[in-house]
Amino acid sequence: MTNEPTSQATPPVTDEPAETQGFFKPEIAFEDFARVDLRVAKVLVAENHPNADKLLRLQLDDGSGTPRQICAGIRGAYTPEELVGRLIVIVANLAPRKIRGEESRGMLLAGSDQPEGPDGARRVVLLSPMSELVPGSIAT
Repeated sequence: MTNEPTSQATPPVTDEPAETQGFFKPEIAFEDFARVDLRVAKVLVAENHPNADKLLRLQLDDGSGTPRQICAGIRGAYTPEELVGRLIVIVANLAPRKIRGEESRGMLLAGSDQPEGPDGARRVVLLSPMSELVPGSIAT
């Protein structure tokens, strides 16, 4: 299993500092950040979203005993087969919302060294634990 995305259309990596690329969002209070529940989850099922070209629909084991579904815009970077069995980090207390007709109950964390280009292309890398953890473990 590799941590590298499989996107064919990868924009060039720049040496320009992130702060000059407009990557940083406004500062928030520590109390706001402390409200975010980051958890380790294991991908049980991954499939293409039936109504969106850029989304994958994931079924996760989040340690709660009930599978959790999230929709993630990583279809250009990862195939469903690359994700099954993989540990990821999710925002577990994000309010559910419908994304193209499918309920998404959380958000996975990923990194990118570039903003999304006009054609939607950029390199996306999932954030995941370096060692094995039980699904539901708190990410701190």
